[in-house]
Order: sequence, then structure tokens, then C-alpha cells
Amino acid sequence: MVDTLSLEYENNKKSIILAYFLWFFLGMFGAHRFYFGKNISGLVLLILTVGSVALTVVLIGAVLIIIPLVWVLVDAFLIPGWTRAYNNLVLAAIKSSSVYLG
Repeated sequence: MVDTLSLEYENNKKSIILAYFLWFFLGMFGAHRFYFGKNISGLVLLILTVGSVALTVVLIGAVLIIIPLVWVLVDAFLIPGWTRAYNNLVLAAIKSSSVYLG
């Protein structure tokens, strides 16, 4: 029973290494936010980035790109807390479901 619970946790937890990988390579597109289920803010970040890049033709985007850049930099410090919170929720859900099983 214990092996099953730990296996279920390992299969459902979020990896901080993968989160930082997504942040580093695709952070401007909000990939790390989508990974943690923060879909609305991920979409906003994606739209801001794409819009800023598209507006660089008229030089407005060069200034607007600062917003997603700062946002992504702040996210670098938030990722450990998101990972811990998500994994704690997964653990709590597994423990509560195991109470009913045994």
C-alpha cells in the first residue's frame, strides 16, 4: 500500500527542474505558468510577448517587452513556492484518498 502511494505521488508531482527548464527556454511564452496550471496568466504573458514582438515594427514593442521580461524574472523566484504548494496538494489528495481505501 505504501509503495502504491509513493508511486502515485512520484507520478503526479511537479518537478522544479522541469519548471526552471521551461522558464529558461520558454518563459517569455508562459510555458512554466501553463505547467503549473496557471493558464489565464500564462495566456496573458503569451499575448503580451507576442504583441510586444509584433509591435517592434513601430518601435512601441521595444518598450512593451519590458513588462513580460520583468514578469518572467519575478516568476523565477516564485517557482519554488509553486512547486512546493502543488506537491503538498498532491500529497494531501493522495493521503485523503488512501484513508477511504484502507
